[in-house]
Amino acid sequence: MRVTAYKTHRILPGEPLFPILDRYLPVISNSIIVITSKIISLCQNQVVAKNAVPNKLTLIQQEADLYLEGDYSKKHDILLTIKNNILIPTAGIDESNGNGYYILYPKDVQQTAVEIWQYLKNCYPSQKRGVLITDSHTTPLRRGVTGISLGWCGFKPLFSYVGKPDIFGEPLRTTAINILDSLASIAVFEMGEGDEQTPLAVIEEAQKIFFKTVLPAKKG
Repeated sequence: MRVTAYKTHRILPGEPLFPILDRYLPVISNSIIVITSKIISLCQNQVVAKNAVPNKLTLIQQEADLYLEGDYSKKHDILLTIKNNILIPTAGIDESNGNGYYILYPKDVQQTAVEIWQYLKNCYPSQKRGVLITDSHTTPLRRGVTGISLGWCGFKPLFSYVGKPDIFGEPLRTTAINILDSLASIAVFEMGEGDEQTPLAVIEEAQKIFFKTVLPAKKG
């Protein structure tokens, strides 16, 4: 497997996304396009000026679906929250590389992944491509951040071992690989967290990837 990160200009709030993809991404078949959620948010203008809110904690409470109250919040300037069914600190609000803005979670991130995939499919109808939108998150009782998937399209999200034999020939009953988060973690590692300015990546030659030409089924 090969993961290549691509440097872009400094993306500003309100910039259109598709011209950015056209400008910086290569045309590679059988690949997965990875996009950090931060530039999705910037392109959607999902930002709040720091001087427009009384404090960060108030904004987190407004944006979170659920949050855990406690004295820890004032001490560490953080809240443990759930946002879009993900356990994540601060409702996903990010200050890094914000240049005076709080960057919020993107809107309709799964639908955005679908729209990006459809755009690339229309531009390059003969190419097999997947789309993966990523973010960084923390894991309880573990130090440091890893990548997580927020939205995807164009390939199967799981690789099931159910019914397949283990090394002794016994059939596996429940094991499945979470392809989305596995690839997200690798891509986020390659793209970086600081001043790398590489919010795009392409994953090639990944094993266990099955590309699809239909959209993911919507949850009922």
